[in-house]
Amino acid sequence: SKFLNDKWMIKNGFLNDVQEHKPWWWNIKVQKLNLSAPLILLPEVSCQKAIEILQEKGYDQAPVVAESGLILGMVTLSNTLTSVLAGNAEFSDPVTKVVYDQFSKIGLEDSLGKLSCILENDHFAIVVHEQMQFNGNGSSFMKQMVFGVVTATDLLTFVSRNDKK
Repeated sequence: SKFLNDKWMIKNGFLNDVQEHKPWWWNIKVQKLNLSAPLILLPEVSCQKAIEILQEKGYDQAPVVAESGLILGMVTLSNTLTSVLAGNAEFSDPVTKVVYDQFSKIGLEDSLGKLSCILENDHFAIVVHEQMQFNGNGSSFMKQMVFGVVTATDLLTFVSRNDKK
């Protein structure tokens, strides 16, 4: 069961970490990865346009974020092409038809150890930062801003470049 799985507990924020012999990078914050700003697609972008944008900009994937800031999921070049070619989506359909809505989020202040646990099961994590925003009437709410998308390759590149053996 999940409550006995330490990696699930770390990924979901119930444990900080339990690894006794942590690698040197385990407690470094995600913000040290110096990720580049992500390409973000709005939900109304068509599958055709998403494919064109991703190819033109050299991206394999992009978060789909509503105008309100709500993160709807990730769209990938391969999944979009596969869905269209299989007839499960049309080029004219919005990307929300082919979006992955199962994704993990991680904060800039979270550790690379937590990220490592997430990436053991997921291909990527969306890096978010919470920001307080105020309405005209003075009421406030927390909004998540997408800061980047991080993959195992990003973590491996950081570790190998900064290896402190």
